[in-house]
Amino acid sequence: MFKHLMALAASVILVTPALARIEAFPSTFHTQMVETNGTSLFVRVGGQGPAVILLHGFGDTGDMWAPLAAVLVKDHTVIVPDLRGMGLSAHPDSGYTKKNQALDIAGVMGALHVNKAELVTHDIGNMVGYALAAQFPQRIARWVVIDAPLPGIGNWDRILLSPLLWHFNFRGPDEERLVQGRERIYLDRFYNELSADPKTIDTETRDHYAALYARPHAMHDAFEQFGAFSQDAIDNKALLAQGGKLTMPVLGVGGEKSFGPGMADELRFVADHVSSAIVPHSGHWIMEENPQATVKIVTEFLGK
Repeated sequence: MFKHLMALAASVILVTPALARIEAFPSTFHTQMVETNGTSLFVRVGGQGPAVILLHGFGDTGDMWAPLAAVLVKDHTVIVPDLRGMGLSAHPDSGYTKKNQALDIAGVMGALHVNKAELVTHDIGNMVGYALAAQFPQRIARWVVIDAPLPGIGNWDRILLSPLLWHFNFRGPDEERLVQGRERIYLDRFYNELSADPKTIDTETRDHYAALYARPHAMHDAFEQFGAFSQDAIDNKALLAQGGKLTMPVLGVGGEKSFGPGMADELRFVADHVSSAIVPHSGHWIMEENPQATVKIVTEFLGK
């Protein structure tokens, strides 16, 4: 997401991306609303075998993971929620700290009788993922963390100085009025500025997510995700101080034109066993810009 952290790693996987389009989940998946932690999450579930949970971030919903889910479902139970207040999940007025949203996901695991899972996260999903792994380390077997930092951890304060991140403080009634009816314009800014090549994110994809973020309360709740960052930073520092570094295997994945190897560097502040991978020909939007390489990276790590 942040070009000043970009570097080219020698381990780049040379896969040329094709133009990404919204894909449907395989027909073997079913969807359900799961009551958890005082709210309801829309969850896609498919397959059998070891559980893997996929968490999305801002500008996407769980729909982003369809190409990866189609591969993982062959030998995993794949669980793909929409985060609180996003996508087709419920829109509660509060609860957007990532520590609390981790309890949402723990509740989904409980409802689905999943004691332990692998975890794949992107963007805000990373922040929820860390809070989940830090609070319930015995329940997370491996963690793939893709292209976004953790509030309060490592170089967070320096990262906040980037002019690309003005949207972290863009919220409030007037801001919501400005964006209402212009959700596609607002989201285009992120797809265009934070991608390696905006043409890889096609009109169908942009319209799909714009429609979801135009749903009642959706953009307000997306802003609440950012509004919680100050508390998230406090919570993350406390979680690290109380529990120490994570001990499960962790893979830090950066877009070549975004975090690059800096993603793994950030994770070494909170985890002992961190390896690194780069999604080539990609900025922040790894599943839209280069899904083939992303799927290869994730499945190889989970298959170890």
